Amino acid sequence: MQRQIIDKIEQFDTIIIHRHVRPDPDAYGSQMGLQKLIQHNYPTKKVYAVGEHEPSLDFLGTPDVITDDVYEGALVIVTDTANTERVDDKRHTKGAVLIKIDHHPNDDVYGDIVWVDTTASSVSELIFDFFELGQRVKGWTLPTASARLLYAGIVGDTGRFRYPSATLKTFTAAGKLITYDFDREALYNGMYELERKVLQLQGYIYQNFTMDENGTGRMDITRGVLEQFNTTASEASLLVSSLGNVKGMKAWVMFIEEADSIRIRLRSKGPVINGLAKEFGGGGHPLASGASAANWDEANASYQRLQEICK
Repeated sequence: MQRQIIDKIEQFDTIIIHRHVRPDPDAYGSQMGLQKLIQHNYPTKKVYAVGEHEPSLDFLGTPDVITDDVYEGALVIVTDTANTERVDDKRHTKGAVLIKIDHHPNDDVYGDIVWVDTTASSVSELIFDFFELGQRVKGWTLPTASARLLYAGIVGDTGRFRYPSATLKTFTAAGKLITYDFDREALYNGMYELERKVLQLQGYIYQNFTMDENGTGRMDITRGVLEQFNTTASEASLLVSSLGNVKGMKAWVMFIEEADSIRIRLRSKGPVINGLAKEFGGGGHPLASGASAANWDEANASYQRLQEICK
C-alpha cells in the first residue's frame, strides 16, 4: 500500500493534501509534515496543504489557499480523517486520484488507495513510517521542518506520550525525530500556550459537569461560556479528556456550542462509542470519537443514546 502511494506521488506533478475540520496538532502535523516531505524530495512538484486555518495552531503553520482549477489532474491525499463528512474543504473529490491515510477505524472506506493503521498513535507516526520506507527504496531525506511537524503531531495525539496509544514504535519514531535540529522548547511552548488559555475553563468544567448513576457524564460548553473564558471551541476541545479523572466515570460527552452547530466530543473508559458518533455524522476511535449536532435537541438525543450504551 505504501509503495503504491509513493508511485502515485512520483506520477503526479500537483499534489493537494487535506485533513479534518477543526484541526488538532496531528491534523496539521501529518498534513503539513507530508507536504514538506514531498516538496523536499521532489522540488519540481507543486504540493499544497489546504483547509480552514485554526489560529491556535499558528505555531505549526498555516494552510495554502488555492483555486478550483488547481485540482484538475491532481493527486489528492486526505490525512487523519475517518469519514468524508469531516474532510475540510469538500473539493477533495475533484482531483484525478484520491488517497486516504488514517489511524481511525476504517468505517467509511473512501478513496482510490486506502492506508489505515489503527495501531498507530497518530497519522504523524504513520507519515514518519512512510518516510522511512521512502528512505530505503528511493533515498528520501527528511527535512527539519517536516520532522518538527511530525513530532508535534505525535506529541499532540498521545497527550505528550501519556495515552496508551503511545507504543514502543511511537517512542522509537519520536526518538529519531528529536535528532533533527528544531526547537523543541518553542514547540512545547506553543502547545502550552494552547493549554494555558483553557486552565480556568477546566476549573469551571469540574464544578459544573453532571454524571448519572451509571457513570455517564455530560458537560455543556455554551457560546456564553466560551466568551466568558475568552476561549475558542477548538481550545475547549482540548479538555474533553480531563473528565476521565472523575471517579466512577465510564463514558462522557462534552457539548461545545458553535455559531451553526454543536460539537459532540465523546470519550469512554470501556463502552464503545464510535458507533454512536457515526449515528450523528461523525466517527473516530472506539473510546474517543466526535460528531456534530444541529441543535440542542439533537445534542440531548445523543446524550440519551450514550446513557443507554452505559447501562
